[in-house]
Amino acid sequence: MIRHDFYAVEPWSLRETKFDPDVLGQSESVFALGNGHIGWRGNLDEGEPHGLPGSYLNGVFESHPLPYAEAGYGDPEAGQTVINVTNGKVIRLLVDDSPFDLRYGHVVSHERVLDFRTGLLERQVEWESPVGKRVKVRSSRLVSLVQRAIAAISYEVEAVDTELRVVIQSELVANEELPPKADADPRASAVLEAPLRPEESSSRPAGAVLVHRTAASGLRVAAAMGHQVRAPQDLDETVESFEDLARYTVTAVLKPGERLRLIKYVAYGWSQVRSEPAVRAQVEAALAGAVQTGWDGLVGEQRSYLDDFWARADVEVEGDAEIQQAVRFALFHVLQAGARAEGRAIPAKGLTGTGYDGHAFWDTETYILPVLTYTVPQAAAEALRWRRDTLPQALDRAGQLGLKGAAFPWRTITGAECSGYWPASTAAFHVNADIADAVTRYIAVTGDTDFEKSAGLELLVETARLWRSLGHHDARGRFRIDGVTGPDEYSAIADNNVYTNLMAQHNLLSAAAVAERYADRALESGVDDEEAASWRDAAAAMFIPYDDALNVHPQAEGFTSHEVWDFAGTPAEQYPLLLHFPYFDLYRKQVLKQADLVLAMHVRSEAFTDEQKARNFAYYEALTVRDSSLSACTQAVMAAEVGQLELAADYLAEAALMDLNDLEHNTRDGLHIASLAGTWIALVAGLAGMRQHHDPREGATLGFKPRLPAGITRLAVNLSLRQSRLRVEVAADAVTYRLLDGPPLRILHHGHPIDVAQDSPVTRPIARLPAAAPVHQPAGRAPRRWEAPQ
Repeated sequence: MIRHDFYAVEPWSLRETKFDPDVLGQSESVFALGNGHIGWRGNLDEGEPHGLPGSYLNGVFESHPLPYAEAGYGDPEAGQTVINVTNGKVIRLLVDDSPFDLRYGHVVSHERVLDFRTGLLERQVEWESPVGKRVKVRSSRLVSLVQRAIAAISYEVEAVDTELRVVIQSELVANEELPPKADADPRASAVLEAPLRPEESSSRPAGAVLVHRTAASGLRVAAAMGHQVRAPQDLDETVESFEDLARYTVTAVLKPGERLRLIKYVAYGWSQVRSEPAVRAQVEAALAGAVQTGWDGLVGEQRSYLDDFWARADVEVEGDAEIQQAVRFALFHVLQAGARAEGRAIPAKGLTGTGYDGHAFWDTETYILPVLTYTVPQAAAEALRWRRDTLPQALDRAGQLGLKGAAFPWRTITGAECSGYWPASTAAFHVNADIADAVTRYIAVTGDTDFEKSAGLELLVETARLWRSLGHHDARGRFRIDGVTGPDEYSAIADNNVYTNLMAQHNLLSAAAVAERYADRALESGVDDEEAASWRDAAAAMFIPYDDALNVHPQAEGFTSHEVWDFAGTPAEQYPLLLHFPYFDLYRKQVLKQADLVLAMHVRSEAFTDEQKARNFAYYEALTVRDSSLSACTQAVMAAEVGQLELAADYLAEAALMDLNDLEHNTRDGLHIASLAGTWIALVAGLAGMRQHHDPREGATLGFKPRLPAGITRLAVNLSLRQSRLRVEVAADAVTYRLLDGPPLRILHHGHPIDVAQDSPVTRPIARLPAAAPVHQPAGRAPRRWEAPQ
């Protein structure tokens, strides 16, 4: 893999060592800061030049009609698009009479560093104006993980070699002009011009407030700013406010070596129901708390929060500095996406850009929540409570479709279905089982019985009812689920998709078990013994197709009879296929956008024998083109399990470097949060071989089958399981299990039980697999060969 030379490879940070306008959009995404509630793209302090200006609040969107050439019953009527809210990042600088702008004058040096341990984005610039006046600018930016409504900036200007008059203009800006949508790529977002309607603007000494409201969705958004200034001598200050702009201006004269420092605090809030005075008061109170804490206090809180996070979540990789940096970059951004979402969704792009219109998909439950469940379980619980909060809409949607139970949306911000293309959305019912799977995982890992008997029970019961309603027993007694779309979006409206059926089976059994454990509460939801028995009957009779001629599982019934796509005749420039071929053609062929049956082998591992996994993996490798960023990490997991360790390393690198190397050429629209989470999955479930098992007597336990590829000499993973913290340290020939704190754990090593207690680490040899026969990918679609840096 070739890394752009402007991102230095360091274990705990991402460093940009020069200003390159050609990758500005990508840099804005990778340097984004957020906490799950606020998202600030990594735009330059002065606001321009930019690729995409971006300030986001989780859950703030605008509605717009979904047009149809021929509307059908049950088609969603309105879409939802994340909007750019009031920008509090902007700090403009005038050096004598020259605006500080990197497009003019001379950039002597420019460096930005995102530190994963401090959570700060730091910038240092030395710039010479067009008339030869030189300044140094230093800034630090944070979005607080502790004070949910707060972001802050420390901005410092130093005169270098001559006396200068400097003017700093700190702004709140609403309804910024956005770049037009560049193409018809469905992964990009709609562009909504000036979505905010002004309600109030006011100013006070060193601060201001702007309040706006969206026209269609009716959301009220408020932003407040306050400032503290340190200067070597007297300065002039003014503050003014308009409908879409508030500005605080500081003017000072600096002698060589003197510095002017401004601390800017920004508070955000929004509501659909609270009044304008209430929302304004909310942000003013949050701002007062931040000012009382002070810049140094905010920095200290951030460091303490992240120290605790890394103690629980760090992954150490020896032998490859790029992967080490990438996995920490990934964990940092996954944390930022969900840490303080609290009652809101975790979008596919987090809060780093407008890709996919800011929607959340099944990616959250299948890729992001496994990481959070083992590292920040409270964030996983909040994400699942958001699903429970949207249950009324899911129940209504199922009723609209003539089904019982809950039909959760394919893509959404608020819980309403936002996709107008039903074969890839409404028919992708597996999202309901993905949610149920995340529920059962969270309960097993945390032992959170309060969650289990409330939100967990509700979600499991209503998703089980959906499957019992959607499927049916055929004449041979098999339980069939027909006409659905699985994870592979190049196949739609198929019968008995294996992933969907296996996940539904797990959903049905989990619902029956939780209804039995909490019979009184289940009865309140109308679940009696007969209904629970029908779930078990359906699960026991679940039809899992198998192709006896090819000796593999078809992705869905009849899939292996389809014509194979002409890979040899498809040039590289026609990928991704969805941008160059009609879905009608894709749906009729054996070609996979992303892992589907292979994903089933990962998440429902017990349903396949080792021999089946090897044959299935080889078969689907030859058909999977990876036009989705979700695929590589799953292929890495299963490549490792079947003994294709070097291929697993290739796929690990692809998932890990998806955004750092901009592999899909769309990182400018925001980060691929699920692929970032997939870096952790590829290392932990792939190379460390972790699987979750359930013992009727012991409850949930973890099993490991670790194996390292050449180049990675050591892998260490920290995991939380119930009240304990486990550390797994994998070397070439042996693995050591350490209990860092908490009560003893029973785990499995290559299927054999081990009891691990504090101060008593257990070391076991790693079983070797025989050499596996090589597998092949479609022509031109093999992953790039991974090589550990020398």
